[in-house]
Amino acid sequence: MAADLLVVYKKNFEPVHDRSVASLEEALAQLADERGVSYDLTPREAVKRADFVGRDLVIIVGGDGTLTSIAHNIDEDTPVMGVNSHPMSDDPDGSFGFFMDCDPTTFAEDVRAALDGEAIPNVLPRLQAEIVTTSGNRIKCDPALNDLLVANTNQYSPSRYRLKRDADGVNEAVDLMQRSSGLLFSTFVGQGAWFRHVCVIEEMKFDPEQIHDHYLFCARDLPRDERRGDGSYFAWTDKPTVLNSDMHRGYAVPDGWDEWHFTRGSTVTVSLDGPKLNLLTFRTPIVEKLAHWLDS
Repeated sequence: MAADLLVVYKKNFEPVHDRSVASLEEALAQLADERGVSYDLTPREAVKRADFVGRDLVIIVGGDGTLTSIAHNIDEDTPVMGVNSHPMSDDPDGSFGFFMDCDPTTFAEDVRAALDGEAIPNVLPRLQAEIVTTSGNRIKCDPALNDLLVANTNQYSPSRYRLKRDADGVNEAVDLMQRSSGLLFSTFVGQGAWFRHVCVIEEMKFDPEQIHDHYLFCARDLPRDERRGDGSYFAWTDKPTVLNSDMHRGYAVPDGWDEWHFTRGSTVTVSLDGPKLNLLTFRTPIVEKLAHWLDS
């Protein structure tokens, strides 16, 4: 049976993106003639969850923001490849494309490698927040490939909560009331500037054996006299972090996109229990791009 592909692209009426999509369409039309491949092209703004069901390959065209805004629709059994439609290597104002290991010049070759099982699979963990409301409703937020923020919706007001986490062999058990500018969580491959800044300050190095089951935690802008070394300020951990909200209105924001709101008394549990993402690359594994963070 011929492969069934979904192509989701960034549509902002900039000619560079339109040219990239047109170039991909030519390569896909050739694949359809050669192999009978079927495909649908859908702009990011119009795509629905049902569009992803049963696909043999999902192709996301744009930059890292396009991929992270779309990836929550993709389950762990569906391979996805990212195509940087405006590479920074061609234009300083383009996209860095950390998750995008393909561009229009390599697409024809790379998509064939993906269909022939010759690409490099990167099975990446994703964060997920589960909210339990005071009435007992359970809400699972979209999975976050990059990072996740839990904070007061009024950014000028402090985030108040009870923070709890079991001991993990490095950090002791945590159970205390805390007030900060919000809590940040990141996967190892997450590209959030806040976390990378903290990693530089703390001179962090990561055990390669832990990068698929640990995540980073930080209480943002915590007063200096409260930055304890017990994991309540900063932690690299595999244990769920539990927050009991003392905020009138808070939210969890995965990958900077949809907001999931909660109120005082709600419990928010953050862990790496989200569905994994099978991201394909073609020249190097994603983790090798972050080798400078690994403890050799």
